[in-house]
Amino acid sequence: MDRFYWSDSPLKSDESLVFQQTGVRLYDGDKKTKFDRGLLILTTHRLLWRDPKDQTCTVALDLPLVVFLEEKPSGFAKSAKISVYMSVAPSSKPPGPVTSSVYNFVLLSFREAGETQFFRSFQEALTQKRWLQSSIPVQVAAQSSIQNRQIRTGITGIERKMQAKNKQMEQNISEAFEDLSKLIDKAKEMVDLSRTISNKIRDKQGAITEDETIKFKSYLLSLGIPDPVTRETHGSGAMYHMELAKELSRVLEKPLQECGGMMSLTDVYCWVNRARGMELLSPDDLLNACKMLEALGLPVRLKIFDSGVVVLHLLSHSEEEIILDTTKLLEEKKSLTADELSQLVAVSVVLARERLFATERVGGACRDDSTQGLRFYPNWFLTRPV
Repeated sequence: MDRFYWSDSPLKSDESLVFQQTGVRLYDGDKKTKFDRGLLILTTHRLLWRDPKDQTCTVALDLPLVVFLEEKPSGFAKSAKISVYMSVAPSSKPPGPVTSSVYNFVLLSFREAGETQFFRSFQEALTQKRWLQSSIPVQVAAQSSIQNRQIRTGITGIERKMQAKNKQMEQNISEAFEDLSKLIDKAKEMVDLSRTISNKIRDKQGAITEDETIKFKSYLLSLGIPDPVTRETHGSGAMYHMELAKELSRVLEKPLQECGGMMSLTDVYCWVNRARGMELLSPDDLLNACKMLEALGLPVRLKIFDSGVVVLHLLSHSEEEIILDTTKLLEEKKSLTADELSQLVAVSVVLARERLFATERVGGACRDDSTQGLRFYPNWFLTRPV
């Protein structure tokens, strides 16, 4: 606390207001002081505390003396605090409320919240080090007309600084939304481009070599689904979910074949949204569309296992075929865990476990649940003669 000095509180000519917060108490180390529930002002050069009842009671701390900050969250019957650690005060420091202190830090106790924003602004001010920048020459300031000169001291100067900061913030937000709109427009252009390339490939099958066709198709796959089903194009309700189900069946048929004919709904959600780009699906829309796959007679179906695992599977890959393949693998390997089976058939561990459970239910496997984990064996009780 001995780094603080008495101040008349007006801002300097090259000093700007950064943030202010009411209801703040100062601690000398861990000890309470008489400076309670005051207005804490952060500028580009100093940290000031002002008594709201006595405007002349103002103490200040120069920011170059601050070494680092530490944020302390609020607890039961305790307010949030910010620890300000300081270096040794120079000998030329003006007189202050405390002549000497055993502590090298002070606590700022925030009774009316606002500590998070103040901490962020404090860190930013220390990083920028505006006090090192040269002040505006007096000659330049004297040349400005009295009509255009802004008052930089007192309440009026603080209010104008805050208005300018809010105006700059609104401008930054507007520019950010403009950039987002440009990004969306660019994504739509890329979708149109992919559709054009796809049509050219289809119309000029004879004029384009097979290698070029494969190369173009790889580019199209990297762009994702060229014309995704959206509520804007297909409305809402049952019609939207029906068209979405057709899209899912069309785009998932090949990935399902590559991963053994079955994919968990979680993996489906990630894969489809990655392919759709900006037109993301909600989990509810995806689930409602999957429930319509069977009613529409599509080659992809929704299945819920007894354990609650939800998957999509190809109709061509029946459960009987999966059980038969799993039984053969058990006979070949003598025993398997879910992790080992997942590596053999290139599916997730969850789906591999469900395959083993399904094989066990029809009598094709036996389990051994020990301290080493769950392992399945061929069911020789049914397949081998006694």
